[in-house]
Amino acid sequence: MTDSQVVPSPSPSFRLAYVPGVTPTKWVRVWGERLPLVPLSLVPVEAPEGSAVLRDGLADAGLVRLPVDRSVLSAIPLYTETTVVVVPKDHVLTAVDEVELTELADEIVLHPLDDTLGWTELPGRPAFERPATTADAIELVAAGIGVLLVPQSLARLHHRKDLTYRPVLEAPQSQLALAWPEALTTELVEEFIGIVRGRTVNSSRGMAAQSKEQQDKKKEQQARKKPGGARPQQGGKPAAKAGGRGGTQAGRGGAKKAAPAKRAKPKRRS
Repeated sequence: MTDSQVVPSPSPSFRLAYVPGVTPTKWVRVWGERLPLVPLSLVPVEAPEGSAVLRDGLADAGLVRLPVDRSVLSAIPLYTETTVVVVPKDHVLTAVDEVELTELADEIVLHPLDDTLGWTELPGRPAFERPATTADAIELVAAGIGVLLVPQSLARLHHRKDLTYRPVLEAPQSQLALAWPEALTTELVEEFIGIVRGRTVNSSRGMAAQSKEQQDKKKEQQARKKPGGARPQQGGKPAAKAGGRGGTQAGRGGAKKAAPAKRAKPKRRS
């Protein structure tokens, strides 16, 4: 490569990983409105792989399930999900609005390998083997093999017409968080943090604020180019043109002379 050759720098982009059950649509839409020149690409990952994807630099940030490797990752907890039990629609547990763990004592409780609840002691009776995935466990529930405890978002993700779910009291819960490599807290990461936390463009000092300022200046320049788009000069309203309808008599041809006063008639002598 000669000195005259210039290699263009790649345009900035942002990669966001997300685990099953997470819906990043709202935040992605806001990103597109604030940073239209910075494409955001979604990277779907399985829940157990969230930390590894971020550590290996395969995404700039991720919506993942806690816990994560805090030795290399920063994380902001977002919300905690309700745990539910997925059962067939004709199951006896559908007769109640909420289920207690003790009511699962006689049930075969499936425990998939990608479990996100981190049980210390699983309730009920264990199955002969653990399903490989939550999706596989859902199929077993539909076949009447057992029941499944998952975060509510996963129950909705794997919804079937022949299955339903009920909240479970005193069960472990899954917490969602925004995580990113601590050593790579870039300006784009800060922008996404601001979006997730609900910051407005005006409260941001990063690229989004600069982009908005540039767009405002461009709109102002375009407005000035349009006919009649020039701003009025300072000093109040422009003076009325001479001879116009709104002008005075003086403006139509000088001041009008005053009519002479009439003399009073002399009184007759009696």
